[in-house]
Amino acid sequence: MTFTLDSTRTQILAQPDAAPRFLIGVDGGGTGTRVKLADLQGKVLGLGDAGPSALGQGAEQAWRHIQQAVEAAAAQAGLATLAPIDCAIGLGLSGAGVPSQAAEFLARQPGYAALALDNDGFTTVLGAHAGQPGAVVASGTGSVGEVLRRDGSRGVAGGWGWIAGDEGSGAWLGLKAIRHACQAMDGRVPASPLAQAVWAVAGSTTEAMLAWGAVAGQHAYASLAPLVFDCVGSDPVAAGFVAEAVFELEKLALALDPEASLPLALCGSIAVRLAPEFSAALRARCVAPLGDSADGGLHLVRGLLQRTVN
Repeated sequence: MTFTLDSTRTQILAQPDAAPRFLIGVDGGGTGTRVKLADLQGKVLGLGDAGPSALGQGAEQAWRHIQQAVEAAAAQAGLATLAPIDCAIGLGLSGAGVPSQAAEFLARQPGYAALALDNDGFTTVLGAHAGQPGAVVASGTGSVGEVLRRDGSRGVAGGWGWIAGDEGSGAWLGLKAIRHACQAMDGRVPASPLAQAVWAVAGSTTEAMLAWGAVAGQHAYASLAPLVFDCVGSDPVAAGFVAEAVFELEKLALALDPEASLPLALCGSIAVRLAPEFSAALRARCVAPLGDSADGGLHLVRGLLQRTVN
């Protein structure tokens, strides 16, 4: 383990004298939750999936889906029951960098022996580079860039949330698509194939689109991103949105590592899909991720336990 836990970013809880027998790594975002259950040496015993656990969608929902995913992982591992006190859990959750959201989440923790909470961008870095220095540009429902430098310091670019930022993400593409469809409905721009594809999902009347937008959240907007990709070949507007997404994600990579000295992993469905469109210089730095954000959660909590022992 080459990184150290930074208490100004990683939230830590530990119960005195607890002796966990299992490790849990959690990757939680706006679309879903993935869990890996491992032994104390990090050998994965079971996997579990559940609904979203981004903290911006509420701490109660986050814990409910995390626990569902943990139960599924335990069942796959052949464990009839898995008490929180027997586990140390490392969580990489979207929204963990917002103090109020993190505090509410931690206040509801169901009794794990040890807990380490950080944002899903950092656990993605840990998983992608197996705890070694490196950078990650992650783009799925949201987007963020994170780096672990050789001196152990950390850096973040982006990750401002799907309304103010998350450029190059699925939700960002969806927002651009819905805005284009609204303008087309008004007659401000031509009714392109992308606009028509959005109308087929969100409604083909003003009233229907307003009703869709009134209840749509991050996940709903991100669900429109595939429409943008589907229309690239027939719609210059969609092609322009994709080109802009590439440009925004390259900006994240440059901000993280201006000297381009660290390996870079591209993670998340959108980043992986856009990878062939990146510049040759950026592609030359790219490496295949060694693990995912749930693996990073395992790295995170193993680092906590090692620090506690030492």
